[in-house]
Amino acid sequence: MNAADGASARSSSAESSPTVNSTVDVAPESVFGLLGTSDINLRTLEELLPADIHVRGNRVTLTGVPADVAASERVLDELLSLVRRGTPLTPDAVRNAVSILTEGTGESPAEVLSLDIISRRGKTIRPKTLNQKKYVDAIDKHTIVFGLGPAGTGKTYLAMAKAVAALQSKQVTRIILTRPAVEAGERLGFLPGTLSEKIDPYLRPLYDALHDMMDPDSIPKLMAAGVIEVAPLAYMRGRAQPVSTRVLTPGGFRQIGEIKVGDFVVGSSGKPTQVLGVYPQGFKDIVRVTAQDGASTLCSTDHLWSVYTRADRRRGKGPRVLETKEMIGHLRAAHYHRYELPMLDAPVEFAEREVPTDPYGLAAMLDPTSGVDERYLVNSADVRLAVLQGLLDADADTDGEIVRVAVASDRRRDDVTYLVQSLGGTAIRHDAHVIDIRLPEGLQPFRLARKAEKYVCGGFKPPRRYIDSIESVGTDEAVCISVAAEDSLYVTEDFLLTHNTLNDAFIILDEAQNTTGEQMKMFLTRLGFGSKIVVTGDVTQVDLPGGAESGLNAATRILEGIDDIHFARLTSADVVRHRLVANIVDAYGRAEESARASNSGQLRGNRAARRAGGPRSS
Repeated sequence: MNAADGASARSSSAESSPTVNSTVDVAPESVFGLLGTSDINLRTLEELLPADIHVRGNRVTLTGVPADVAASERVLDELLSLVRRGTPLTPDAVRNAVSILTEGTGESPAEVLSLDIISRRGKTIRPKTLNQKKYVDAIDKHTIVFGLGPAGTGKTYLAMAKAVAALQSKQVTRIILTRPAVEAGERLGFLPGTLSEKIDPYLRPLYDALHDMMDPDSIPKLMAAGVIEVAPLAYMRGRAQPVSTRVLTPGGFRQIGEIKVGDFVVGSSGKPTQVLGVYPQGFKDIVRVTAQDGASTLCSTDHLWSVYTRADRRRGKGPRVLETKEMIGHLRAAHYHRYELPMLDAPVEFAEREVPTDPYGLAAMLDPTSGVDERYLVNSADVRLAVLQGLLDADADTDGEIVRVAVASDRRRDDVTYLVQSLGGTAIRHDAHVIDIRLPEGLQPFRLARKAEKYVCGGFKPPRRYIDSIESVGTDEAVCISVAAEDSLYVTEDFLLTHNTLNDAFIILDEAQNTTGEQMKMFLTRLGFGSKIVVTGDVTQVDLPGGAESGLNAATRILEGIDDIHFARLTSADVVRHRLVANIVDAYGRAEESARASNSGQLRGNRAARRAGGPRSS
């Protein structure tokens, strides 16, 4: 309410109701906080309150009709509550408090405006309007929140504050901040300078917000450790494997480049998990990741791995998710491997297939240089274990702790390795044809009584895998997939478990109106367990070329009403920059609405003219 509106309201009310006075005694220590420097808050109250306000010392007198005085008393009560809580009052805070009460929602301005999100060096970040409070509450209550509204409404800043608070309280283990670099068409290679110099202009607002909320000296360290990642959306799509890399499906290994959305791959449980997204990546820098047992696969340098450290194991903590490049140069601590990879929780479940011969008997009778029929290899765990037992009874022995097998050919070596790995074990090669085997507890590698007894009497140690080396192999065309498994793991070459989704992360996509529909889908389907996503944008500021539909607009249309996805809508009333910004936003909104109405009227006129056979409007 402006001064003229207040005067009009007071005049009309005075004609129908008697005038009353109400006196409020303010604690001396609260007077300055209420009135503000040079009485700036008092002048704002004089403009906005429906009752007349007069201050003498620490006594505030309100004069007006009873309803106006009561409303003004409520405003003073809320403002004094804010002062007592230590919340600094400003003219904008006064306006916001009056606005909240005027909306009649029953919300307390003192509760809304004193909600602290994060504090640093005496500066506290908190919502300043009711809609901002609802936005912050939605982030707490929902997994995915879309913050929609014009510039200056605090969409990104509040999301950043919630992200930092979540990291500091250990609700998440990393923060990922991204925005599309549309101004360069995401073809950053054509711009001068290093990659960092090219992308910094698009990410600067995110960096600036981070520096407001965290110790600037800690930010580079957290970024180097992968705890905070800031990148253009184009670079968020990495985490890929070459298209020729094999991944395990319920029917055996297939090239990842052949996989489609809706197909099934095998997860860490040994069971099938559906592929939710497939995203071609073009050519990427590729490395070979090799474990100490010789298992290896190819991936991009920003591909994700779920790993344990010795400290994690000692403290009973779960795995952490790291990019491949974060581990390069840090693979060993003293004489130990630093990063342990997860193993299959259970043997891979292939569908049972009929076979012409008893699996154990077949393996025991096979020529030492021949291989095993694929029908036995891609079969149930019982069939595979029987084949392995037949091979090991013939060619292996044990010292009670490990099983050592000598084979006569590369083909036999590969088959034994495949069977062991498919059951959740490790097969470490000593030379071309000697392998040390460890199987998960409960799987007996022998049927011959003397070998089985010797194995059972030994000291069991579970199979373990550790990353031993990461070596560059050049560039290759790559693709990334996301899967439905709860831990986001899937089985790739040599039965290695790899990761391709963002778990335990707070992820912010800023300026989302400049994403395409495919980019938005890619981003949202990368959501992992224990993560939150906040998407911010202004649908009136789309910069996409060629009139392409904004991915934010498409998401608003497609995802509205889905459980655990919330759309928070902010307006010019929530602008917390200079007051003129709100007026500018409103002015442009009115102009655009007028233009739409004019265009609609012209179209109707054109249609009417055509129906009447008259001339068309030029």
